[in-house]
Amino acid sequence: MDIIDEDLIPALDHAGRLFEEKEIFLPQLLMTADATKAAFDRIKENILGSGRAGESKGKILLATVKGDIHDIGKNIVKVLLENYGYDVIDMGKDVPPEDIVDRVIGDGIRLVGLSALMTTTVVSMEETVKMLREAAPGTKVMVGGAVLTQEYADTMGADKYSADAMGSVRYANELFGG
Repeated sequence: MDIIDEDLIPALDHAGRLFEEKEIFLPQLLMTADATKAAFDRIKENILGSGRAGESKGKILLATVKGDIHDIGKNIVKVLLENYGYDVIDMGKDVPPEDIVDRVIGDGIRLVGLSALMTTTVVSMEETVKMLREAAPGTKVMVGGAVLTQEYADTMGADKYSADAMGSVRYANELFGG
């Protein structure tokens, strides 16, 4: 967790700032994301290999919504949730709302985390939340992504807006009593 909190997340934040300030461009940002994902994968391997992985606190489904191919934020949330003892089903990126709903119903999921980085894909997030409300009203939905705000999350009917990965962990702990 120290490596994640003190090195990887600050490095991602720094790369994001440089991208916003146009000091680096999309290829460099994607290389940063790939390198960070490799580091997260290695950390996950070490944790699983150490025998510290215990009994699951609960099952959580994560997905980057249809039309969006940016999943580094979702991947960070996944690693943290797994490190805190949750069983995470990662549906990947560019996931249609119907697929998310089917999986939630099929696996009896209590918490769904949806990610959207681009303004153009927030419409898909709204559609997914609406479909989840109709098909699985007892399922909680948390949302996150660079273009979201608490106000926007409230407008679409999400149960929780998380501005960062640790907020997702705190909400899961609250919901599952972890």
